[in-house]
Amino acid sequence: MPHIKLHERLLELPLFQGMSKNDLGQVIATTKFRHMSYHKGKTIVNEGDACDNLYFLLSGTISATGHSDDNGYSITETFNAPEVLQLERIFGLTQRYTYTFKTVTDCNFISLGKMEMLALADNYEIFRLNMLNIICTRSQRLTRFPWRTQPKDIRHKIIRFIETRCLRPAGPKTLRIKMERLSDEINESRLNVSRELNAMNDEKIISLRRGEINISALEKLINSGN
Repeated sequence: MPHIKLHERLLELPLFQGMSKNDLGQVIATTKFRHMSYHKGKTIVNEGDACDNLYFLLSGTISATGHSDDNGYSITETFNAPEVLQLERIFGLTQRYTYTFKTVTDCNFISLGKMEMLALADNYEIFRLNMLNIICTRSQRLTRFPWRTQPKDIRHKIIRFIETRCLRPAGPKTLRIKMERLSDEINESRLNVSRELNAMNDEKIISLRRGEINISALEKLINSGN
């Protein structure tokens, strides 16, 4: 990838935003970036893989699929470039990916090893601040969930169940779950859950298939419950 093109791509990535032109030039000249291209349908990392490299999506669309601990249900989300894959997992107690990432379209990535990440954080304050801001923002979002008002009806319970298990509260999502499992998770009868899901399907805010709930835009689903 030519330096001028990489320079432009790095500016789009959250960790490099705000860097000066001179700093970016030094980063490109001294940092070992690994460039990768993947065709549609390829797996980038699997859930449970060691997170010893950080992946940056430069172009294309990817999916992220997370599973419950017993593999009883899963949620798949899609993201467009630019994107960084689970930055918070490269440090801390559990340094493993918790999602399986696959390409939805042809994609281009760059990756950095942990030592390169630490060197950039040591040498460039803006990189260090960007990294801390991303990690802290994600942490703060998660710690607020237990304090939110509990949903009082089935629709709100379904929406909250989906929202709290997503990386982002927006964009397309696919929940693969059996009706019995969903009813157990939100502590409602299977019949009442089925009725509410079919009502949401009739309103075209979700699309139902056997064992699958498709959401075209989670933000619209969340707003429909307000």
